[in-house]
Amino acid sequence: MFVSCENLSAFFEINTILWLTLLVTAATYFYIDVKNKQSFWKKKGVPYIEPAFLLGSVELNRTKSFAESIQDAYNVYPDERYHGIYQFTSPSLIIKDPDLIKQITVKHFDHFVNHREVTSADADPFWSKNLFASRDERWRDLRSTLSPSFTSSKMKIMFNLIDECAQQFIQHFKEQQQEVVELEMKDTLSRYTNDVIATAAFGLQCNSLKDRENDFYLMGKDANDFSGLRIFKFLLYAISPTLSKWLKIKIIPANVTDYFCQIIENSVHIRKERNIVRPDMIHLLLEAQKGRQNHEETSEINEGFSSVSDSELTKNRRKQEITLDDINSQAFVFFLAGFETVSTFLTFTLYELALNPQIQDRLRKEIQSVEGKMTYDKVLGLKYLDMVVCESLRRWPPAVTTDRQVSKDFIIEPVKPGEKKLLLEKGAVCWLPVFAIHNDAKFYPNPEKFDPERFSEENKNKINPSMYIPFGSGPRNCIGSRFALLEGKLLLSYILKNFEVVKTGKTKIPVVLDKTQINLASEGGMWLGFKKL
Repeated sequence: MFVSCENLSAFFEINTILWLTLLVTAATYFYIDVKNKQSFWKKKGVPYIEPAFLLGSVELNRTKSFAESIQDAYNVYPDERYHGIYQFTSPSLIIKDPDLIKQITVKHFDHFVNHREVTSADADPFWSKNLFASRDERWRDLRSTLSPSFTSSKMKIMFNLIDECAQQFIQHFKEQQQEVVELEMKDTLSRYTNDVIATAAFGLQCNSLKDRENDFYLMGKDANDFSGLRIFKFLLYAISPTLSKWLKIKIIPANVTDYFCQIIENSVHIRKERNIVRPDMIHLLLEAQKGRQNHEETSEINEGFSSVSDSELTKNRRKQEITLDDINSQAFVFFLAGFETVSTFLTFTLYELALNPQIQDRLRKEIQSVEGKMTYDKVLGLKYLDMVVCESLRRWPPAVTTDRQVSKDFIIEPVKPGEKKLLLEKGAVCWLPVFAIHNDAKFYPNPEKFDPERFSEENKNKINPSMYIPFGSGPRNCIGSRFALLEGKLLLSYILKNFEVVKTGKTKIPVVLDKTQINLASEGGMWLGFKKL
């Protein structure tokens, strides 16, 4: 049986028309679905930033850094307590009002327990076990279990480990022959934070300034690289969480997590076999695993304006059973946070000190007034150092933004004329744009000026605590804030005692924020000099 050319041509013509019809129908459905999702705030009667089709409200064309893009979005409605944006097609609410931030993070915390889910437990079980990613009752129980490992008394236990790394850092540069050692600060300081985390959380001793290519440091850099394909993973989850779960997208590559897990498992095995006790985070997590940790505070001095405390909501709950997998995950996320955020904080602090020599001189005099060996209590007792650190975290918060996801329906009651009740359904996301809030002239006059006097005894009561959130706010604040502050303050005290931090020919003034990084970073690096005293 033969098919004529005419019949064959008609067959292909019909199929072509059919496929074109299906394609147009699918495209039309996709267009309508996207437009419907991106009309969410309009239907709610909420002021919002008009989104670009599919791409959303936040600029993605790399003409500005992520921090500045969020700041621009924050400033669109200066007189509103909140307004809507779109992360691709997902609606989010930018929160700008102090009382509303307090409601979300403290007063009505039970409605806002979680961060937005980045990936599912099925897709990435290792990531989902850490405290930051944990949700609902597991988070409450896990926070209660881990909190005793981060009290001031435990920081005192680990102080000597951190001190050894800080002194090793200083000695390295004291041995240099040059009068002024020119350095790219982010790379230099990340080597210090790497060594601190290696010894305090993983039981390893590194010297990343001398052994620049050690495996631990290289793996740490890889773990903290959120450019290229890593950004694509986050974008894919923002566009289609369902597809990301189906593809089982992991946050961190398996070879990186396997490396860190192997270190911890070997350390735990040796400690148990040889009955070794080392005053570090693994020991504290093993004690938590045995249920031996109690929530106690021993510090009798003020830990500083930027320090945060644990909520009573999580202090006396039942303890979460801690497995070796949990220890692996907690230690790893502790490393991620400590490696990147502390080195960023130190980088921008030294930049401001180089640009403000009068502030640097005053701080040096305070540090030099300390008699004898530096101790935990002496570091915390340096009041002007705390003022400088608080102002640095105000001007350059390493966490550009944080979020809360609605756990159960919540109504934002109207306060201003023209506002209506706003129902936030379960799953809705609220953004707390930290960088934008900290640089808002309504809350911090002349915000671009680096002014530690904002945090003096006479002035700090003028700051609304809801609008100063470098470590987050409420029960879900950063559990490692004490450790980060101690690690940073100790190194700053040693640096200023031995060196003058100076500008060099490579120092960019003003700083230009890197457009390719999600994290706060200086374009082309942050170049400064250590001048021997």
